[in-house]
Amino acid sequence: MPTIVLATQNPGKIKELQSLLKDSGIDVIGLDSFDQSFSEPDESGSTFLENATIKAIAYSKATSMHCLADDSGLIIDALDGKPGVISSHYAFDGDADGEAASMTRQERDNLNSERVMRELAGVTDERRTARFTCTMAFADPNGDILASSEGLFEGRIGQDGEVPRGENGFGYDPLFLVAPHFDMTSAEMEPSDKNGISHRAKAVKKMIQEIKSVFSHN
Repeated sequence: MPTIVLATQNPGKIKELQSLLKDSGIDVIGLDSFDQSFSEPDESGSTFLENATIKAIAYSKATSMHCLADDSGLIIDALDGKPGVISSHYAFDGDADGEAASMTRQERDNLNSERVMRELAGVTDERRTARFTCTMAFADPNGDILASSEGLFEGRIGQDGEVPRGENGFGYDPLFLVAPHFDMTSAEMEPSDKNGISHRAKAVKKMIQEIKSVFSHN
């Protein structure tokens, strides 16, 4: 089985994926293993699968290796599914250029979280239901998609003053109270516990089987 590139420049996501894949028998490396920089592809898709596909194809062609990409985000019912596919740049209405391009990922995360909390002001707990979703796409060096998978992680967004909490995770994790008890944010969970139930864990578990199936037939 060939070494697979994790097609993301998000250090938090790389750390999670490497942990989730460590006992799978699949060798993975990050884009930081290459002696070159990569331009982030324009995530112009209207769905998570479209964006994961865009990234998998772009990075597989750029590295000439098999690539595993994911597109993940937060879906909040009271906001009609927002932030959705623009979760990583919600504070900028999905625009990754301009002001957002000059910021660190943590700075963007903070602004994204502030917008979510502002838009949910006054919304009751019962209507703050939300879920993280992760869709993965696996491409060969030619840019052909060989497999895809999806996972969901249910919870709700805490009230102002109740959140943010926790030092683990990244993005919206400090705002996200995990179902069914809603007494802990996903940023307060131990990585080993989160890796058993998260959206990314569920998508990875399915993808491991898909990847092994692909290579068992080659």
